[in-house]
Amino acid sequence: MSSAVMLDDNICLNAKTVLVTGAAGFIGAALSARLLSEYPDAMVVGVDSMNGYYDVRLKEDRLGLLKGYRNFVFMKGNIADRRFVDEVFRRYRPDVVVNLAAQAGVRYSITCPDSYIESNIVGFYNVLEACRHSCDGGMRGVLHLVYASSSCVYGDSGKIPYSTDDSSDTPVSLYAATKKSNELMARAYSKLYDIPSTGLRFFTVYGPAGRPDMAYFSFTDDLRAGKTIRIFNYGNCRRDFTYIGDIVEGVLRVMKHAPERRRGGDGLPLPPYKIYNIGSGNPVSLLDFVTVLQEELVSAGILPEDYDFGAHMKPVPMQPGDLAETYADMGPMERDFGFRPSVALRDGLRAFAGWYADYYGCRRR
Repeated sequence: MSSAVMLDDNICLNAKTVLVTGAAGFIGAALSARLLSEYPDAMVVGVDSMNGYYDVRLKEDRLGLLKGYRNFVFMKGNIADRRFVDEVFRRYRPDVVVNLAAQAGVRYSITCPDSYIESNIVGFYNVLEACRHSCDGGMRGVLHLVYASSSCVYGDSGKIPYSTDDSSDTPVSLYAATKKSNELMARAYSKLYDIPSTGLRFFTVYGPAGRPDMAYFSFTDDLRAGKTIRIFNYGNCRRDFTYIGDIVEGVLRVMKHAPERRRGGDGLPLPPYKIYNIGSGNPVSLLDFVTVLQEELVSAGILPEDYDFGAHMKPVPMQPGDLAETYADMGPMERDFGFRPSVALRDGLRAFAGWYADYYGCRRR
């Protein structure tokens, strides 16, 4: 692809202050580590509530690695607390904001909806308001707001692959509805207050130091314990599994180009607002995914070589809120940023298995 087609960077991250919410989370910690190592003259301000949705020790260990960098500062707090968010912005005046803090999980949203409204709606509103007022008093303000959306927003649209040009008005879970709401809220703020913002629809992120509630991680826990894993939709689900390193690379490229301010054909300002998919662009069936995972768990010494996989798998129907297939159209990311994820599924699961074996000290040989 010609570089003339790609968007030029309009933000240099050197010597900038970057606020990462959800910094102790899976994507937030990996992104923060990349920023800290690649831009030693930048400051990364990490925010996280350190809630107990999954094992806090994993969050603490991720955070511990970040605290080893001299250019990292951490503030513990909940973005649903308006006073806390305002204090973070007042104290550090971020140039770029990456909002990754959110209550995650499709299934959990069915039984515990309150936390999704608090974090994903109220929390995101507080971040938007802080970005809006960052320009008060003649200050330069936030140059670019990048925020996490989700492939879940496509719902049961039925069109494959998922394109950001497609309708996303049929969410099948509250989690998806909150993420779609984030996109609409960000667009309104971009239009009303001229805040450059970019939403990123992530597709099934996996890799080392990931979230224990994700299938590949919980499958590993269960198989190691000799339990039976449930294969939903009888193994007929297909997911666009995306390696964490590819996700971080995509986010980093997007951070450096804020949507430009333009005027429409009517002469009125257009909102500086963009939405992109970040997926592998290569959906894999759940059964194939589990097969590769099990092979890599054996190779890493987590499971014995004679492990009876068939005896520990149970096909079950689809769960409420789940989608039969996710598949990202990566054309716009490749066109605008010359980017397409490159880590093969087996390589990514091998990296996860190696990390898991070392982190939990469970190698058999």
